[in-house]
Amino acid sequence: MKLRGAEIILKCLEREGVDTVFGIPGGSVIPLFDALHDNKKIKLFLTRHEQGAAHMADGYARASGKTGVCIATSGPGATNLVTGLATALLDSVPMVAVTGQVASHLVGNDAFQEADTTGITRPVTKQNYLVTDVRDISKTMAQAFYLARSGRPGTVLIDVPSDIQKAECEYDPKPDSSIRGYKPSKDGNPRQIKTALNALLSSKKLLVYAGGGVISSGAAKELTDFVRKLNAPVTLTLMGIGGFPGTDELFIGMPGMHGTQAANYAFQNCDMVFAVGARFDDRVTGKVSAFAPHAKIVQVDIDPTSISKNVTADIPVVGDCKSVLRQMLILLGGIQKTPDYTS
Repeated sequence: MKLRGAEIILKCLEREGVDTVFGIPGGSVIPLFDALHDNKKIKLFLTRHEQGAAHMADGYARASGKTGVCIATSGPGATNLVTGLATALLDSVPMVAVTGQVASHLVGNDAFQEADTTGITRPVTKQNYLVTDVRDISKTMAQAFYLARSGRPGTVLIDVPSDIQKAECEYDPKPDSSIRGYKPSKDGNPRQIKTALNALLSSKKLLVYAGGGVISSGAAKELTDFVRKLNAPVTLTLMGIGGFPGTDELFIGMPGMHGTQAANYAFQNCDMVFAVGARFDDRVTGKVSAFAPHAKIVQVDIDPTSISKNVTADIPVVGDCKSVLRQMLILLGGIQKTPDYTS
């Protein structure tokens, strides 16, 4: 049975487990909103501005753990998404934006409400697509959700011309979502994990510095168990709040310019920093050359481009925080460390 492109988009959203979308109608997405009107499985939250749709999708993803989805029309509708896309990308929030575009034969002709959506949003997305064939929609949507959720989560935009939304083809329910050259390392290198753990065990003044990677990987329990085995103080970034109990005696608050005195003194006096899913933001480090002057750095992050980006890691581990911490807990076994913080 053939379906229109707009109907295929909704079928793909259902396939990805989406039941909530945020958006506002416009000329280039009328076919998609017509299909939404007839769809009984996906709930639309009608916004008053596209920027609101992007921020609502972002907030929904943070609160639910699902992938946020927003819809906007071409031109000014798409450009209004930019701030929300940038926010979600920088905070590693999984989000997919679907935008309308002028009809395919008008692209590049300065048509009414035409804008180079893919060019404009390239800096604020992990990836973006311009769909030129209705038969590509199913695979493109599958790749978009795979990218948004995998590795370091982030934003993906799919730009769909209005004629492609109205064109018909057979729906492919099980497309190949793999992407050539994109294979995020989840488990980490076992040898590097063992090296990192041995370094942590040899330290006398260990500080655990955890960020949003702990939250996005669901590693709060693993982090808590690991920290209690090493009996080390913990500082959490703003994005990492919730990754370790705030009432625990080992928690010393947030670091950096908006942080606590205890957390900042800990960085100045520790001999080892264990960074888990944290990227050493400038609001945390301040003057990099004076940051943690006596410490070696062990950094765990699923995004290889985040390793040593701001502060050089002595022992890098590329992998998912949850997976790496689980492996470290297995290696620890019954070890219970009691560091000396008096010297």
